[in-house]
Amino acid sequence: MWKERKGKLKRAIYPGSFDPVTCGHLDIIKRASRIFDELYVVVFENVGKSPLFTAEERVEMLVEACKGMENVKVSCSSGLLVDFARKHGIQVIIKGLRAVSDFDYEFKMALMNKKLAPEVDTLFMMTSVEYLFLSSSLVKETVSYGGCVEGLVPPNVLPKLRDKFRRHS
Repeated sequence: MWKERKGKLKRAIYPGSFDPVTCGHLDIIKRASRIFDELYVVVFENVGKSPLFTAEERVEMLVEACKGMENVKVSCSSGLLVDFARKHGIQVIIKGLRAVSDFDYEFKMALMNKKLAPEVDTLFMMTSVEYLFLSSSLVKETVSYGGCVEGLVPPNVLPKLRDKFRRHS
């Protein structure tokens, strides 16, 4: 479905809740940004989750973490992912996978997205080995008990996490 051309493919989107962004997310962002001319990293509101950080805070953390990646655009959205993709001329959805359990959920989502927008493909990227265990939920739980997550989240995220849990104590 992708047209052959020299260089990178045009546009992709890496959606997520990013509550907070982790080094695993950044791994996928860096690798995907080398493949595509433009990579949209979009904070989506997930009605099934109660986020620790506001959407604005998550966007701010992502913008800081992605500094220097000139082809990465960070924004926020709600609603259907495929609607955002169509609106911005995006041909590919990037989904990071850690384990078989991720694949099961993401595969179903990819099929639904394909049903809604046949012109948009989903590309699954395996996370790097050092981040196989890492999730935003695990990061939040660790910090809530006073554990160290240095090296698992971007440096700009650490103080914000500590501050949130100080206020919630």
